[in-house]
Amino acid sequence: QVQLVESGGGLVQAGGSLRLSCAASGRTFSSYAMGWFRQAPGKEREFVAGIKYSGAYTNYADFVKGRFTISRDNAKNTVYLQMNSLKPEDTAVYYCAADPLYTGLGSANYWGQGTQVTVSS
Repeated sequence: QVQLVESGGGLVQAGGSLRLSCAASGRTFSSYAMGWFRQAPGKEREFVAGIKYSGAYTNYADFVKGRFTISRDNAKNTVYLQMNSLKPEDTAVYYCAADPLYTGLGSANYWGQGTQVTVSS
């Protein structure tokens, strides 16, 4: 069983930055692929970024490439999402997810409760 707790959301002006964190319970964090997803009001949840077990492989949705960076610290059981050059359309609830298979992140076994990110224009 893995429990995920996100933090770091908030209100920021367009062009600003935020860093989201997702702390995971358990002693096998490095055996889980991790991902960040988001859901805006009235829209479906969408993939933002993913990272494999050691952190050597990362992948991003096109709409965040060059602006967001996903990373993980396996010693701290934490995955991060550094978000720069934020835009109003980045406003959403951001969720982290964990799954033993990277390809399973979209329907991951474990999800956090979400953290709200609001970008004002």
